[in-house]
Amino acid sequence: MPKILFSKASPYSAKVRMAAHQAGIAFESVATETGTPPESLLEANPLGKIPVFIPDESGAIYDSRVITQYLNRESKGSLFPRNGIKRLEAEQMEALCDGICDAALAHVYERRMRPEELVHQPWLDRQWDKAERALDLLNGQTISLPTKVHAGHLALRATLAYLALRFEGKWEKKRGKLTRWADRFDRKFPELAAYLPKS
Repeated sequence: MPKILFSKASPYSAKVRMAAHQAGIAFESVATETGTPPESLLEANPLGKIPVFIPDESGAIYDSRVITQYLNRESKGSLFPRNGIKRLEAEQMEALCDGICDAALAHVYERRMRPEELVHQPWLDRQWDKAERALDLLNGQTISLPTKVHAGHLALRATLAYLALRFEGKWEKKRGKLTRWADRFDRKFPELAAYLPKS
């Protein structure tokens, strides 16, 4: 059975595990430490980053966007629209949400890895500005609750769950469309809740 090396708090891991579920591809979730990466992770991905998808046939696939494209091919196009314009929209949504997570994680790591007196506030502000601009863009768009989920939707749900986990109360104001979308998504697709980021 394929394996996904993951961290339970990681939004990228959440996206990939939801994507595999939606694609109908059975997998084993292997919780993996990233602070001091184990040899098994470094052998799979020399960058020591998760998620990593390990197919049955050997080899390893990373990063998360490469994995969603792989899963899409393996499931005969279940994760991205076939229409060229709609596919581009889905891919851009995935990229934008991953970018929000990149900025949020940079913010988290700056505080986690440095003593308080060495935290660089302008760096934190710059990262948060990126996340807020992207969130405002998404909140201003009409994002319908999908009947057929694509990878962009999964990336958005994983991103909002990660922000709720690490930045609760700091991003939701004036972004009610996004919070309502997340609530409706969870009610419509309860089977995906187990994969969302958790502490």
